Amino acid sequence: MMVSLPLQLGGDMPGIGVGIGLQAQQRKGEETSGKGMGGMAMGGVGNPQWGHQETRDLIAIRAALERDSTAVAARMRERGYRRTPEQCKCKWKNLVNRYKGKETSDPEHGRQCPFFDELHAVFTERAKNMQRHLLESESGGPQGKKKLKRPSGDRSSDDLSDDDAEDDDDSEEDHTSKGKKKRSDRGQPQRPGDKSKSTGNIHELLLEFIQQQQRMEAQWQEMMERRTQERRLFEQEWRQSMEKLERERLMMEQSWREREEQRRMREEARAEKREALLTTLLNKLIHDGL
Repeated sequence: MMVSLPLQLGGDMPGIGVGIGLQAQQRKGEETSGKGMGGMAMGGVGNPQWGHQETRDLIAIRAALERDSTAVAARMRERGYRRTPEQCKCKWKNLVNRYKGKETSDPEHGRQCPFFDELHAVFTERAKNMQRHLLESESGGPQGKKKLKRPSGDRSSDDLSDDDAEDDDDSEEDHTSKGKKKRSDRGQPQRPGDKSKSTGNIHELLLEFIQQQQRMEAQWQEMMERRTQERRLFEQEWRQSMEKLERERLMMEQSWREREEQRRMREEARAEKREALLTTLLNKLIHDGL
């Protein structure tokens, strides 16, 4: 359609159709190359496999730098790993999805998932920080609200795995739009209703997150109590079996002693009979000789 455009417009405007066709082909090539690069980043085609130590370093760097994937890739490069920001994003989302799925479905067996302890430590530390900000906002009045207002821009990365697992491919594009919006809103005073509404939303998110942490702790406590009860039952059964074996051993030892005593008595009786027989024979021989 784009190639036939110059023919429809006529011979007076041949350059317009060619330019439009070239632009369409260029956009199509950019979309195709973008899709190819996205597929390679998501599928990992042609990329080396992540090692255990490399994954632990990614978790540690990601915990410190939050959603700045470019800085994460730079820090990974400083440690000797050649990873792009897109690869770091995809790997982090996969880790968060596995952690979230394992922990919410089966907390007992979720502990067996790789890097569970590292991820759990990161999210627990974030929960503590959010709870501390909530307590400061509730106790400090207007000053606490100002302190709580400051980390509101990072709450999407602090909210455990709900916002970490979402698609953050557009975070760089949103960053520029947010910067423009902040500059445009800087000249306009914020209304009290909007401030209270945003503070209420933050409080709801924090309360929901704290309740989730409390449920997780309750499940963990219940699991530990169940394991303790099972261990006590096992120890009791083992103790009873040992006592039974000890009683059987004592009974066998007693029966062996009784058999030995009876054998000794039979041996003594035979010896007495033998001695009496020999005495009788000697007496008879003596009488016969006389």
